[in-house]
Amino acid sequence: MASKLVVIIVFILDLVAVGLAIAAEQRRSVGKVVTDSEKQYEYCVYGTDIATSYGAGAFLLLFISQVLIMSASRCFCCGKSLNPGGSRACALLLFLICWVFFLVAEVCLLAASIRNAYHTKYRKMWNIDNPPSCEVIRKGVFAAGAAFTLFTAIVSQFYYVCYSRARDASQNPSY
Repeated sequence: MASKLVVIIVFILDLVAVGLAIAAEQRRSVGKVVTDSEKQYEYCVYGTDIATSYGAGAFLLLFISQVLIMSASRCFCCGKSLNPGGSRACALLLFLICWVFFLVAEVCLLAASIRNAYHTKYRKMWNIDNPPSCEVIRKGVFAAGAAFTLFTAIVSQFYYVCYSRARDASQNPSY
C-alpha cells in the first residue's frame, strides 16, 4: 500500500511548484529602453525581478518532491527485486517517463530563472554599432516549466502507486 503521507506531501509540493512557475510566467521581467536626461546614452530599465525567485522556488520544490518519491520507492533500482507482472512493468514505464518530465521541467525552470535574472544596463554609452539589447526571457518558458512540473506531479504519483502495488505483490505472493 502506498504511503498516504508521501502521496499528500508530494502532491502539495508539486502543486505549490506549479503555482510558483505560473506566477513566474506572469511576473517575468520586461525591459524598455530609456534615454538619460542629457541624451548622451541609452540604458535598459527592467520591471520587477520576482519571477526569478518564483522560478527558483518552483525548481527547489519540484526537486524536493522528486527526491521524496525516489527515496520512498528506493529509486526503483535499490532494494528487493519485484516480481514480474503488470504493476512492475507499469511502474518501470512510469519511472522513465517521470524522469524525462522531471528533467525537462527542471531545465525550463532553471534556464528561465537564470535568463530572467540577467539584465544589461547600458545600451549605447559608447558609439557602438550593435549595442546590447534589452532582451528578456521569451514568453512561455516558465509556462513550459509549469506544464512539465504538472506532468511530473501526475506521473510521479501514478509511479509511486504502481511501485507500491508491485512491492506489495512481491512481499505477499499468491501461490
